Amino acid sequence: MSTPTPLADTPLTDPFAPEQLREALARFTQQQQTGFLAHEPITQLVEARAHYMDNLLEQLWQHFGLDQHPTLALVSVGGYGRGELHPLSDVDILVLSVDPVDDATGTQISTFLTLLWDLKLDVGHSVRTLDQCVEIGTNDLTVATNLQEARWLCGQHNTFLQLEERLNDGSFWPSEVFFQAKMDEQKTRHARYHDTTYNLEPDIKSSPGGLRDIHTLSWIARRHFGATSLLEMSRFGFLTDAEYRELVECQDSLWRIRFALHSELRRYDNRLTFGHQASVAELLGYQGEGNRPVEMMMKDFYRTLRRVAELNKMLLQLFDEAILNKGAEQTTVMLDEDFQLRGGLIEATKPALFQARPDTILDMFLHIARNSDIEGIAAPTLRQLRTARRRLNRFLVDIPEARDKFMALVRQPNCLQRAFRLMHRHGVLSTYLPQWSQIVGQMQFDLFHVYTVDEHTVRLIKNLNKFADPDNRDRHPICCEVYPRVIKKEILLLAAIFHDIAKGRGGDHSELGGVDAYDFCLLHGLSKPEANLVKWLVNQHLLMSVTAQRRDIYDPEVITAFAKEVRDEERLDHLICLTVADICATNQDLWNSWKRTLLAELYYSTQKALRRGLENPPDMRERIRHNQQMASALLRSEGFAPRDIEVLWQRFKADYFLRHTHKQIAWHAEAILNHDDHDKPLILLSKKATRGGTEVFVYCKDKTKLFAIVVSELDKKNLSVHDAQVMTSKDGYALDTFMVLDPTGNALSENRHNTVRRALVNALTHMKSDRKKKRPPHKLQHFNVKTRVDFLPTKSGKKTMIELVALDMPGLLARVGSVFARQKISLQAAKITTIGERAEDFFIVINQDGEQLNDEQQTQLRDALISRLEKK
Repeated sequence: MSTPTPLADTPLTDPFAPEQLREALARFTQQQQTGFLAHEPITQLVEARAHYMDNLLEQLWQHFGLDQHPTLALVSVGGYGRGELHPLSDVDILVLSVDPVDDATGTQISTFLTLLWDLKLDVGHSVRTLDQCVEIGTNDLTVATNLQEARWLCGQHNTFLQLEERLNDGSFWPSEVFFQAKMDEQKTRHARYHDTTYNLEPDIKSSPGGLRDIHTLSWIARRHFGATSLLEMSRFGFLTDAEYRELVECQDSLWRIRFALHSELRRYDNRLTFGHQASVAELLGYQGEGNRPVEMMMKDFYRTLRRVAELNKMLLQLFDEAILNKGAEQTTVMLDEDFQLRGGLIEATKPALFQARPDTILDMFLHIARNSDIEGIAAPTLRQLRTARRRLNRFLVDIPEARDKFMALVRQPNCLQRAFRLMHRHGVLSTYLPQWSQIVGQMQFDLFHVYTVDEHTVRLIKNLNKFADPDNRDRHPICCEVYPRVIKKEILLLAAIFHDIAKGRGGDHSELGGVDAYDFCLLHGLSKPEANLVKWLVNQHLLMSVTAQRRDIYDPEVITAFAKEVRDEERLDHLICLTVADICATNQDLWNSWKRTLLAELYYSTQKALRRGLENPPDMRERIRHNQQMASALLRSEGFAPRDIEVLWQRFKADYFLRHTHKQIAWHAEAILNHDDHDKPLILLSKKATRGGTEVFVYCKDKTKLFAIVVSELDKKNLSVHDAQVMTSKDGYALDTFMVLDPTGNALSENRHNTVRRALVNALTHMKSDRKKKRPPHKLQHFNVKTRVDFLPTKSGKKTMIELVALDMPGLLARVGSVFARQKISLQAAKITTIGERAEDFFIVINQDGEQLNDEQQTQLRDALISRLEKK
């Protein structure tokens, strides 16, 4: 593609008019878009844009008379200095002079820059002398890096040469210092992306394995060796010809994705967000139904990131030896006939070991798991592993010796901490197991997960290892108690590997994964009972989370049904560890004290049921009497008369005493007995966290819109309702309890209690909530969750259970509450669960006659909910 001259088509009357230049720039951009769609080489496109900008700046420099200045030079720096520009890339320039510019020259420069801004160019500029460049660059790594890529555009070339001479002086960022600073910078950058290439909304430039990892290699090679390109770097012997071609191929792939993304955006960004993935995939030519184009694009993208990350790690290690160790030989320690330890890195003793005996790949990771002195894999061995991986014509699982070694690795105590993540990073899990290779880079199209399926699974495995550390007991008390007593931890590890392995295949991933897990276990020598346990864990890995968060776990029927599915304490112990590790690996912000409390209550209730025997259900009347006696003792100690307590409690139904602790009952009763005006709403907020959240207790005359008003007010205060117990006394008073969390997932701070209390009292006094309509969060705009209303069967037949799935829009609960009110439906309990963009809520309701809903009422309610919730 030839690069047009910016002013070639402009009228001679005013060739530098901003509107003419903008039109020329727009034509050039459109020409580039056409070339991109026609599959012109991406290197030509990004270099052509830089060349176009070179011509434009040179002509404007001359137009404003800046070329007449005796020492002034215009220099491109940063990415533009490398001669690369994408459609929305910053045009980074340096106006360089020997001495400070005078006022007249400063005015000329200002006019020059103003025109560039009028052209809507994102110009990053600086005006500095030679001394200022050296001084600022010495103290700022970013500036030093940008200056290192400086390229002369126009003006006084001698001034630029003076800058180059001073930057190349050994005292300006010595290569050893520069190398260490760049290593630290990369480590910090990777940490911002959780040290993984597999984020669901990755940054093309900054994610591990992104373009910045290639730039880092170039910067270090340039600083130490003077290599100005990847090709020159290969000539220094650090890259083989194949690796050079691979790095160029990866760079071109990332450039094409970035170019396509910039073509879709109006403002500069390098994040491949959900909202742009489909359009970028289309521009890149991916085709298919539904999410298929995005899945294919992202798998290719993640594969590219992994290849870059691997090459980056290998080359930085070689640079380390050349720059910091200056090529000095390090002592070696023999590990066995195939491997040795050299300076903390394991390396193969034979040049083609992995190709000759592929099962020795697993021997290497066994050494890593067993030997804490091993810090990583030596670059030559990593290079050998990459070659062997490509040339394997079968999966390692098909080699009997490899299967034995894999199980030895699984049973190694330190494999979770030391080996598995490294095996995933270097493609060994994909090489071993065909099912794993299918989930590498597998997208999950929701806001609940933040990682691909494979990365989520590796993090789950890592979380299991945390349960062995007593330091994590505060965060995971049950798991830290249970995990150490799990005898065969390989059972949990295998369940973790297979729990999501069937995602993306269609069908129930839990069922399909269970079949794969069972066959894998038998192939690897596990007994049938062990294989069945792994299969059951995979089949039911969501059971405990769903039951705790979306069922009424204070209903004995729910506990009995869950206990019957679990059957014994061994399964319960395995399941709680798998469940918690799974939740924590899904999203770093997902785990909170509320979920911890719910799962703990379900665990201990089930444990009691199993120990008591499922044929011996708990005596509900005995539990009610116990709660009343304990609460009464607390109230009497505060000076309340037994008769007053008895009169109050005669107004309450038995279910109230069953669903609250004796401390809650006493707290409520004390406030009600001291409440003088029973026509005025009474609002209580727990000072201490209750089950990880703040309990909001509402006592007032029951009204049909009460639930809708309360949840609307709480939503206005930016509080999320996670649980609601809605009860009515015998004489028509609401006894409603709401468990709320603040936006951080914690209990509400006490300094906000009075504000919330006053708002609720005011709203319930006037029975209205002046609610401002909130705009849905920007991310929700890219998701479409179809509203679904399911009615679940109940054993008692006295109440109706509803499961609602809908888009988690602002004010969702208030809308649901208003529908209940209009349909004359009484809400008894609610469990509110948000899973990314989806609300998955559970309600227990009765009709106005206090009975379960009949078929006609269910149909009317379903239609009303769908109509209300899908209304924009």
